[in-house]
Amino acid sequence: MGSFDVVSQIDMQEVRNAVDQAAREVSTRYDFKDSGSLITLSEAEISLSSSSEDRLTALRQVLEEKLVRRKVSLKAVSYGEVEEASGASVRQQATLQAGISGDKAKELNKFIKSLGIKGVQSQTQGEQVRVMSKKRDDLQAVIAKMKEADFELPLQFENFRD
Repeated sequence: MGSFDVVSQIDMQEVRNAVDQAAREVSTRYDFKDSGSLITLSEAEISLSSSSEDRLTALRQVLEEKLVRRKVSLKAVSYGEVEEASGASVRQQATLQAGISGDKAKELNKFIKSLGIKGVQSQTQGEQVRVMSKKRDDLQAVIAKMKEADFELPLQFENFRD
């Protein structure tokens, strides 16, 4: 019986590199001069702060460019509300989402069952979903359909076994 695992992971080293590159670019760009713009990375959050909302939007755009260039999916980043900070500045938190939550796992399982492919089974195992079938073609069809659908998180397909 063949199987594969559906996971949602982020390469934190690539995120770190992207944040460092964005911070370096912001420190050298003329349009960010004297705007007090900062990008910092904590455990699973990226903090953005700047002097105005339009500078914050430009800062977010620089960060997203660097993330895309480093092949980190933007679906893994969810932005919080823009908050007023001290000194007439604004800030925003961007949370990094890794792993498949219980609700998302249920949604993935329901989607796989709704495909109606005979002999395909799926089950949740921690923060991943295992999909099993006797036919390799059925497994490949499930992967293709899951890539087409939008689950609002970056999905990877690992441990494909015949």
